Amino acid sequence: MKSVSPLAGRLETQSAERLVRRESRRGTTAEEPQLPQGPRLPRVRTLGLPLLLASGALGLWSLFESPRIQDRHPASIGHDVAEVVGFELPIEVNERVRTWIARYINQGRSGFERYLSREGLYGGLIRSKLDERGMPRDLLYLAMIESGFRPEATSPVSAAGVWQFMGPTAVEYGLEVHAYVDERRDPVRATDAALDYLEILYDRFGSWYLAAAAYNAGPNRVARILRRHADDRRGEEELYWEIIEYLPRETRSYVPKLIAATLIARHAREYGFDVVPEEPYQFEQVFVPGGTSLAEVAHTLDVPARLIRDLNPHLIRGFTPPGLSYPVRVPLGRSGQVVASLQGRGRSRLVD
Repeated sequence: MKSVSPLAGRLETQSAERLVRRESRRGTTAEEPQLPQGPRLPRVRTLGLPLLLASGALGLWSLFESPRIQDRHPASIGHDVAEVVGFELPIEVNERVRTWIARYINQGRSGFERYLSREGLYGGLIRSKLDERGMPRDLLYLAMIESGFRPEATSPVSAAGVWQFMGPTAVEYGLEVHAYVDERRDPVRATDAALDYLEILYDRFGSWYLAAAAYNAGPNRVARILRRHADDRRGEEELYWEIIEYLPRETRSYVPKLIAATLIARHAREYGFDVVPEEPYQFEQVFVPGGTSLAEVAHTLDVPARLIRDLNPHLIRGFTPPGLSYPVRVPLGRSGQVVASLQGRGRSRLVD
């Protein structure tokens, strides 16, 4: 029942060019951000972008210097900062970004702390896939602002999963969406599809800000706005701020939320968060007969049924599709036990 992506041919023809661009992006490796120790900061280069904080600018120091930062008004947060060093995305702190920082560290604090904990679950998986493609690691926080890293998240307009794919877009990018399987909720497959989509958007607009806006609002809408209000320019991060008033309301907040989430997540302790990260998402796979219940797999392994459901959030009915062998994710080191238990029922084997 797997859908064939209409973009498959186009993705294949673009793959060589994108591989070249990936290697180019890998050529400059961003360093981990360091907390500034004073008002004068050196010139640094992140993904080929020179980021300079002039002498006298407050820099990140202004974000962290108060022990009661969570009580500060947004206008006092990063007030004089135009750009911030040490991040893989271009980071601009303006009034819109400060507003979202204040919201996340004040009334949204408990929810944001849960998001930071869940970063431990999927952060390593997503970062490794970003690294493979030479994409900015901070794109991880798109998943945070989309879903709080929750595969079960469903929006009022039926977008689903960690990356909040709509059904037609998910199928277009090769994900299965049917009565038994919804790969929008699979953190592995959905991440691959989301990064494919973001790469194509970046290739089209030449800007991660505009790629993010197009991810949220749709590429054709962003392209129309650029034609009407920006002389159809591409390739400049500043364009997002130029056209922001013409974007849909949700998209006007989208990049500011991404920047705010990135700043806080990369310096959570300085913002007063005490984060206990969840255990990383790790598994091995075993093929089981069609119609196998996840509860049965859990019983075989003598583990809570919730554990197996959490490893397989894409199996939305709690069992594998009938009529065909299908892979199930189980805790590391336990696949052999499943194979031995199900040998009498039909074909069961380890995934190579």
